[in-house]
Amino acid sequence: MLNLRLLILVLGLFLSKLALFLLVPMTVGLITLDGTVFDFFTAAMITGAVGGAMITFGKLAPSRPNSMLRARDMFMLTSMVWLIFSSMAALPFVFIEHISFTDAFFETISGVTTTGSTVLSDLPNHAPSILIWRSILQWLGGIGFIVMGVGILPYLNVGGMKLFQTESSDWSDKQVPRLKHYTALLFTAYSILTALCMVCYKLSGMSWFDAINHALTTLSTGGYSTSDASMAGFPVAAHWVAIVFMFAGGIPLLLFIQSARRKSLNPWQDQQLMGYLKLVLLASAVLTAYLYMTHQQSLIDAARLSLFNVISIVTTTGFALTDYSAWGALAAGLFFLLTFAGGCSGSTAGGIKIFRFQVAWEIMLRHLRSQVHPYGTFTARYNKRPISDDIVASVLTLAFLFMLTMALLTLFLAALGLDFVTALTGAVTAVCNVGPGLGDTIGPAGNFSSLPDAAKWALGIGMLAGRLEITTLVILFLPKFWKK
Repeated sequence: MLNLRLLILVLGLFLSKLALFLLVPMTVGLITLDGTVFDFFTAAMITGAVGGAMITFGKLAPSRPNSMLRARDMFMLTSMVWLIFSSMAALPFVFIEHISFTDAFFETISGVTTTGSTVLSDLPNHAPSILIWRSILQWLGGIGFIVMGVGILPYLNVGGMKLFQTESSDWSDKQVPRLKHYTALLFTAYSILTALCMVCYKLSGMSWFDAINHALTTLSTGGYSTSDASMAGFPVAAHWVAIVFMFAGGIPLLLFIQSARRKSLNPWQDQQLMGYLKLVLLASAVLTAYLYMTHQQSLIDAARLSLFNVISIVTTTGFALTDYSAWGALAAGLFFLLTFAGGCSGSTAGGIKIFRFQVAWEIMLRHLRSQVHPYGTFTARYNKRPISDDIVASVLTLAFLFMLTMALLTLFLAALGLDFVTALTGAVTAVCNVGPGLGDTIGPAGNFSSLPDAAKWALGIGMLAGRLEITTLVILFLPKFWKK
């Protein structure tokens, strides 16, 4: 059975922390006098009251002896945290923007899942406090997924994540303190990189307010901006800063920590990182040559535009620099395929993740060799470690669920009357947590405000499913999950 007492207690603790974070934009509103102080205070009080009630219930309710969160509880917890957190964090949008709860929830779930899709427009004229709140949501979602990817998903063996299991992924009584230690290290490294990004943005010509907002949404690979033109509204130097830190956001944060301890970084030792680097360089080189040969851009501008947009899509950041759908069929097709890739496991990036494509490649090579040499013995390896059958099954299951989810979501959106390009790319970008799709409506130059409410709810659930690696959410709908 589910340990409801502990689940409610942990959810209450998360909401109590959310109430504290709501005080940050309230302080911004107090400084800028934008008229949002009371609204954020009200949202913080409601969130704190709900969280406090849940904590009180969790502490007073009778508990089973030696009770702790087991695998079944973790599946439920990872889904409920994102859902309840997003519901409460949506309150400021309802109070301040005077939009429906549907739009507020869509904006919030897009933020915490670091998708970057938005229903808001005319961003420079919005209250500074609401803009910083959007950025904070993405920053929190980014570090939340890193912790989940390092400590929880490997423990649950979701999508082959056991390949990256460390001592911090062990949820036994002995190792839980190790997870707390790793979480503190991850939070520190994440904060340092964010601060460094902020300073670089400021030096590139941004104001401090824009630098802070974009630093929060760059490291988290979220993509929310303070300008309707996204990064196109800022100096060229800021584009290069974004290129560097978006790429860093797609690298496993644990790798930065391990490198700092060893005082060296050898990317040749990590198969996933090298695959990520090669994909970005190859795709960028193809687009740079294409833009240069078609005389659309100079070589340096072609390289900048190509690198920026490729990294933005691969890392699922979603920053826009130009409407790349106008570059022609080759560029549109390439960007659509890159949408599926994602960054590295253990990073803030969404998508299917590089390592799963690499595992599938190794399995394919093993199968082809066995066809040529039927009596030979071949072992598929990843980072010099054998790929076990349960990891293969987990990767294949997640890949199938990814495609099935996107197909069903596409059909649902099409049934609501959306054109095929909007329905398909909307489904793909939601599940892969990318942000903009293709077409005039939800492309890099548009947003999601004109979509019907049913479409927004469906896309919101798609974002959540993609952020939780599909399996974590789907397993809750199995009848056996609810049996004792």
